[in-house]
Amino acid sequence: MVAPVSSSALAGKPAILQKLGTARQQSAALRQLLSLLLTFLSSLLIVIAVEWVARGELTDIPAYFLSANQPAFTTVGIVMLLMLVLDALFGRAHQSILVVAPLVLIPAFLSNQKQHYLSDPLYPSDFLFARQIMELMPVMVRERPWTAIALAFGIIALVAALALLWRYAWRHAATLSRHARVARLSICMPLAALFVSQMDATQYSFIREKLRIIPIVWDQKENYSYNGFIIAFSLNLPMADVKVPAGYGPDAMDAIPARNYGYLSAPRQKPDVIMLMSESFWDPTRLSKLTFTPDPMPTIRAAQSGHVFSPEFGGMTANVEFEALTGFSNAFLPYGSIPYQQYVRKPMPSLATFFRGQGYAARALHPFSGWFWNRNEVYTAFGFEEFHTEDTMPPMEKRGIFASDDSLMKEIMHEGDEMDRPFFFFAVTLQGHGPYEPNRYAQNTVDIKGDLTDADRDTLATYAQGVRESDQSLKMLMDWAAKRDRETIIVLWGDHLPPLGSVYPNTGYMPEQVASRKAPLDVMKREHETPLVIWSSRKGVRKDVGTISPSQLPYHILKTAGYEHPFYTGFLGRVQKKYNIVDRYQLATRDNQTFPDWSRNEQDLDPIMRDYRYLQHDMMFGREYGLDRFFPSHAWLVNQGS
Repeated sequence: MVAPVSSSALAGKPAILQKLGTARQQSAALRQLLSLLLTFLSSLLIVIAVEWVARGELTDIPAYFLSANQPAFTTVGIVMLLMLVLDALFGRAHQSILVVAPLVLIPAFLSNQKQHYLSDPLYPSDFLFARQIMELMPVMVRERPWTAIALAFGIIALVAALALLWRYAWRHAATLSRHARVARLSICMPLAALFVSQMDATQYSFIREKLRIIPIVWDQKENYSYNGFIIAFSLNLPMADVKVPAGYGPDAMDAIPARNYGYLSAPRQKPDVIMLMSESFWDPTRLSKLTFTPDPMPTIRAAQSGHVFSPEFGGMTANVEFEALTGFSNAFLPYGSIPYQQYVRKPMPSLATFFRGQGYAARALHPFSGWFWNRNEVYTAFGFEEFHTEDTMPPMEKRGIFASDDSLMKEIMHEGDEMDRPFFFFAVTLQGHGPYEPNRYAQNTVDIKGDLTDADRDTLATYAQGVRESDQSLKMLMDWAAKRDRETIIVLWGDHLPPLGSVYPNTGYMPEQVASRKAPLDVMKREHETPLVIWSSRKGVRKDVGTISPSQLPYHILKTAGYEHPFYTGFLGRVQKKYNIVDRYQLATRDNQTFPDWSRNEQDLDPIMRDYRYLQHDMMFGREYGLDRFFPSHAWLVNQGS
């Protein structure tokens, strides 16, 4: 780019030269203006494309841009700032479009796909488990091979095209002068830094308000719809920074009464305990417009204690597991966070540490890779002595590419028979994992009658056969337990509803392929309840548990086993007497009184929920003021250095 001619340089020149110099100045200014206009138009087109891809449709986009209350043009300005900064760094005008466009369009596409399968948009924390997605890629390829092939060729073509475009642009794009580069950086960098400083959604911002950016962190679907993908994604970047609850400190922890919150006591004969989190296990007969013959889950139906209200749908198993093993709640953590990936970085109280404190062996089993959901590190932090994975267990019979429940139950029985002291086993099954491709099973033995498309019938037939085999596997385990000398307690529940795709809307079970995040309680129960079994080989079924959050499972397990504990039966006992569902969006009492969006205002929290939040924060992020009083087994193990 030719440097502009200064006014002083024109002084004393002939008139004709002065006119030519002025024309050159005006021409340079015009080129700068046109360049900025082109950058603005490029930013506008990128934001439109991002919203189109992320939303999956064009219908909402005009309202997004034409509304005076939504930050569409703020987003355009942000993208324009980024492009101007990158152009200055590259030294080429408009070169940045080849970086910025893929940088925002690819995550927008991933967000669209995630919403399709799991109902939630893309969060920054999702990139922490990219390896898990790659591990499951063979399943996705088998289900939709031609789509996978087309996608692979598309990626290769896109990379090649970007490389060629980059080379061409580098050779032909206008070179920015040193003056132009410094000017862009000196103006744009402070503005970009100002934007970054406004992304803490927990703090009020006058500037953010004037830019029409409203963090709606309690409802991420609305957050992405209102703010647009780019700003909503940016607002979620600080989610790993968990804020200290208002009022938390040693005095607040000391004020939580220890008396009447339970005490340490144990039964005379210690029972063995087996917790089974069954992958995507759900009762398909709840699809009332269909008939299943025979009943795919007679054992579980006869032994059913109630339901678990899953905070997830179709995936995010680790979040359900976190609640069930710790008694803590995802409701007190930033929306979209994954405790196993982000927060479990030190020893943490769990059922494993409790049972080890009672002299039990504590072992986890999962017939898959140990790194999946970061379980290798998490189970160590939770106090499990051993974690048996597909790498350390004997070869297992498969259903498709997943280990069968039958083979996992046999391994549990084998390891249980070899134990010479009471044991606590926690196992995560795998057979029920989707997608539910046709011909996973040699024969589908459950007949399904009703109005279904061929694709839906194939999906549901595969899923129902898996449910039947899981039910039969549980019966085998219960029959084994009934013959043992030591009392054996078996707890089984489904981590979330299965991702059955169009089966749900096509049968009228729910309006979309994914569950609601906010809805009346009866709707939420229908779309989030999974079967729960709490059974003792001596006492039989624990009846009338109702519908409970996974965080309340420790209370019922220890009560069934005959234990008392300051937190797991004491404090959680106080919680469950009043609230049976503690969900981010829905706090529900045992008589179905609901408190939607209850967690948004800390000042109005029920004191018992405030104390619940204090205890959880204290153990996960705080100074552990309540460790000795509420988690004595964990304190003892930490002091022992084990």
